[in-house]
Amino acid sequence: MTIGTWWLFVGVVFVVAGSPGPNMLHIMQRSVQYGVLRSTAAMAGCMTAVLLALFASAAGLGAVLTTSPNLFAAVRYAGVAYLGWLGISAWRRANRVHADAAAPVEPRDAPGLILYRDALLTGLSNPKLIVFAAALFPQFIDAHAPWAPQFAILVATFAAIETGWYFTYALGGRRLARWLSTAARRRLFDRATGAIFVGFALALLGARA
Repeated sequence: MTIGTWWLFVGVVFVVAGSPGPNMLHIMQRSVQYGVLRSTAAMAGCMTAVLLALFASAAGLGAVLTTSPNLFAAVRYAGVAYLGWLGISAWRRANRVHADAAAPVEPRDAPGLILYRDALLTGLSNPKLIVFAAALFPQFIDAHAPWAPQFAILVATFAAIETGWYFTYALGGRRLARWLSTAARRRLFDRATGAIFVGFALALLGARA
């Protein structure tokens, strides 16, 4: 892999990773609710899911999911169900908002392990991440050079760019939290995020394996 190839990879990943998706929306939502520092637990969960997908693709699961429609469908429907549940939960939370609901949530109401778990499940809800990794990485690996070092460089680069976007969305969410200082705006935000998560679920449901 040449330096030029690596820079091309950086450009592609920068655009792809920065595109709004379930992970970025989830992190922004957690930052609005609990602040940037506590949302790092959600970042860790999403990153774990991304790394699992990358290594799973390296192990050949991407090819398995591509060539096994039934297995892919089962994983996809599980992801649809979880994203749909996130959307419905956000919408129901909006209906419970009262005048003081925009006050900061106490840390005891959101243990870091729960934030990590929810983010991990959000990240794992899209099996196409494995297929995407399986399709993307081979394009930047030199077949005539050792495979493992190249893969390690690509994974480290992907993780660094992804993490940068996590903090970008988290900081944006924290700035948004100031605007959400009223119950009406918080209800609007929860309903909007709920609708977007349901939209992600429907998009995943309509995607072809």
